[in-house]
Amino acid sequence: MIEPAFILVRPQMGENIGAAARAMLNFGLTRMRIVAPRDGWPNPKAVAMASGAGRLLDQAGLFPDVAAAIGDCDYVFATTARPRELVKPIVTPERAMEMARVMAAEGKKVGVLFGPERAGLENEDVALANAIVTVPVNPDFPSLNLGQCALLMGYEWRRQTVEVAPEVMELARTEFAARVEVEKLADHFEERLEAAGFFFPETKAANMRLNLRNMWARLGLTRAEVQTFHGMLRQIAYRLRQQDQKGK
Repeated sequence: MIEPAFILVRPQMGENIGAAARAMLNFGLTRMRIVAPRDGWPNPKAVAMASGAGRLLDQAGLFPDVAAAIGDCDYVFATTARPRELVKPIVTPERAMEMARVMAAEGKKVGVLFGPERAGLENEDVALANAIVTVPVNPDFPSLNLGQCALLMGYEWRRQTVEVAPEVMELARTEFAARVEVEKLADHFEERLEAAGFFFPETKAANMRLNLRNMWARLGLTRAEVQTFHGMLRQIAYRLRQQDQKGK
């Protein structure tokens, strides 16, 4: 599958080119193209900012204009936060990278245009694209830094191409408690609560026990946590016995 090319159009600061390279490599993207950089190329400030992603800059293609940079692309997205008086599909980064994944799987080449820091892409640049990518940013402050924009698009590309669980429980060298272990903990708690006179009045006791059992099942306790609760209960009971003995 051919990954999309990130095309930086007339970037003004080497640091931002380096930041874009880092953002790309964070999400497995390596095809960078640079169009007419203001401060020339290569740029030592870009190399310094790229840090471990310097190889992207070494392999980056240098082009005189947008038309040349997208010459081999089958489909091109233009990123912009400003409204354009052009009739084009407008998609979110998520939808854009979903489309890019499908096209890449078919062997097609996709390009993503990023404009210069100060004013973004010109209408002449956007006119060469097939679709516009925009995000619901704050209308009073819509401008995104070049590195931020590359990071956002790179993240959405990665989400489309790598299976990422929306939630992962880090168990820290333990594992979830078995159901029987949780039931024994519930028994232990009920035993202590019964001794303390918690289940009162008698008419509500059954429902109170049911609610407690439901709570224990819902918590998703680890074995270490179950043992901690048992230890807490034993210590409380021990201290209460000591106090009773002293009172006598």
